[in-house]
Amino acid sequence: MSQTCDVVVLLSGTGSNLQALIDSTRTGDSPVRIAAVISNRADAYGLQRARDAGIDTRTLDHKAFEGREAFDAALIELIDAFNPKLVVLAGFMRILSAGFVRHYQGRLLNIHPSLLPKYKGLHTHQRALEAGDAEHGCSVHFVTEELDGGPLVVQAVIPVELHDSPQSLAQRVHVQEHLIYPMAVRWFAEGRLSLDDQGALLDGQLLAASGHLIRI
Repeated sequence: MSQTCDVVVLLSGTGSNLQALIDSTRTGDSPVRIAAVISNRADAYGLQRARDAGIDTRTLDHKAFEGREAFDAALIELIDAFNPKLVVLAGFMRILSAGFVRHYQGRLLNIHPSLLPKYKGLHTHQRALEAGDAEHGCSVHFVTEELDGGPLVVQAVIPVELHDSPQSLAQRVHVQEHLIYPMAVRWFAEGRLSLDDQGALLDGQLLAASGHLIRI
């Protein structure tokens, strides 16, 4: 079996993607070990999920710092104390500084609720419906200095139903997020997923611009 891959998860909210990751590490053969969960909000329910699973938690309040760079520098120090091989963003509602992103180059993953490069930023389900899209979904990508713009690893594509609301669409996208994020994290932990100057590589092969596509 591959070596254990220590992961630090950053979140700001309920932590449903964290829960999916926790559940996926309980299979017995998972190389992933969640070393710590860090939040910028002390009231984030994701911290309780981590505590329930016996995972170390830390809170770092961004409001206690003079600006983004100071917060990110403290966050780097906190993360690096756990010596993770991978940092996973799971609903971390902070725009990260260029210095932070460079520090974790090639070992920082994010999940975004749209088929990137469409609908970077917020309100993705509403925007997909307003555009009349036939398909929607979610994307796991390596984080670069461009917001929601790093090389794609895997995307789950779902059909948009006739009577979908932003809420119903979000619900179905969440189901897919909880499948593809643990999958991508495991690929990384097994040494199958990496990032180089060309883009994201899976098993040594350059992934297509859209990443590995899963159609539901």
